[in-house]
Amino acid sequence: MDTRKSRTASEPTAPRGLRDFLEIPYDELEELNLEAKNQRLSRVKPDKIREQRMKYLADEKRIKAVTVCFTDLEGRLHMLDYDKKFLLGSADNLTFDGSSIRGFSAQQESDLRLGIDWPAFYWLPSDVFGPGKVLVFGEVLEKDGSPYEGDLRGRLKAYTEALFAKDQTVCNVAHEIEGFLFKGKDAERHYHEKGAFEFISTGGYYHSLPGDALRTFIDRAAEVQRAMGFENEKDHPEVAPSQFEMNFKYADAVVAADQVQLYKLLARQVASQLDMTASFLPKPVTGVNGNGMHTNMSLSKKGVNLFHDKKGKDGLSKAGWEFIARILGAAPDICLTLNSSVNAYRRLDPHYEAPNQIKASAIDRGSMVRIPLGNERSARIEVRSVAPDSNPYMSVYTILRTGLEGPVEADDDGKKSRTRFLPDNIYDAIRLFKGSAFTKKLYGETVHTKFAELKTASAERCPKALGSTVKTNEIQFHHEITNQYLWSKF
Repeated sequence: MDTRKSRTASEPTAPRGLRDFLEIPYDELEELNLEAKNQRLSRVKPDKIREQRMKYLADEKRIKAVTVCFTDLEGRLHMLDYDKKFLLGSADNLTFDGSSIRGFSAQQESDLRLGIDWPAFYWLPSDVFGPGKVLVFGEVLEKDGSPYEGDLRGRLKAYTEALFAKDQTVCNVAHEIEGFLFKGKDAERHYHEKGAFEFISTGGYYHSLPGDALRTFIDRAAEVQRAMGFENEKDHPEVAPSQFEMNFKYADAVVAADQVQLYKLLARQVASQLDMTASFLPKPVTGVNGNGMHTNMSLSKKGVNLFHDKKGKDGLSKAGWEFIARILGAAPDICLTLNSSVNAYRRLDPHYEAPNQIKASAIDRGSMVRIPLGNERSARIEVRSVAPDSNPYMSVYTILRTGLEGPVEADDDGKKSRTRFLPDNIYDAIRLFKGSAFTKKLYGETVHTKFAELKTASAERCPKALGSTVKTNEIQFHHEITNQYLWSKF
């Protein structure tokens, strides 16, 4: 595909004789990214796409670097910028030090490989990511080129491809990701200095003036999403002060999880450009609603929604209700996966529409699983207890495999008629996770052990009792915020 004619609306600051890096207008970006997305959803052969992308990179002289990104076990997005010419000559031999990534390989066996998932390719808005760059998702591999078991993106991709190969079953996912907007750059990293966050707006649900700071941020971030092929549906301020949510169309499970990582990345970058911080802590401020990442999921086969039954309870099919039953049966065991930080358990507070009840309902928003209104196209389940700081690949993989393979509790002595609750602290969640035979089977013993160890290490740096105020340690040692400098201060 030829984008040589593309020009940004504004002139580059440097003389064109010195620098002429790729800058594509937003409307053309959207066309390019939607075409690439449709190739993924249509399952065009990866080898064909690889050939197209490499030819494009070789022909487009104005690209200087390719950003290759991958996600670690806890859900942090890592990015490496490769010189374009180097990448074209070494795409099958990229390596990195896995021992520097928490939860990956040990120091004595540190080298890992990085493969390129060529279909997961994005053209980037140059005013946000810089000119002359494109982005592609990577696949973490062992030294011998086999999939690395700690790469949950790879695990999710392999599982969904196996489902499709078996009988053309597709897992469709849409996330509703909430975040807070705070004054100042890196507000989370400076929390230990100030002990508080400063709201940028105190408007409220669906309400903010068109030109205020929150609305300006939402508008800009939504424009970037649209340009990157997210297929936006709606965006708005949320219930809490300075809280936002931007919704986009459902997609195949891996595409949807990729978009979660890009959503948080672009939101943070846009906020930083405005001298603000976009925060995805589940509960950064007590006394107001927290952030969730409601995960909507359905299964389809040859275009038919397997969760829809007009005559079924709440419009859901028997298969849909069985899927829910397995999730509820395994809810205590998988709670740590869906709520993987100390701070996440502040959100599971029943006073703020918290989805901490292990039950399903079409109307009760305190239920872990909700059944939204739907038809033959949109019938789905909504798992509301997922925190926005969870690893999106791990959470989608967990919900999908649990819904298809998880245990269903027997109704002994009416136990299922009594409302049960999710753990209200990470220590109980870790204990249930470690003792679960199902989660060991789900992730494999090595990943299961590593994940529990990582979560325990963070928890032990925080007070065991949450209390009524957000503690510095639960911010400072949060997996999406911490760096080596802060961790060394413990």
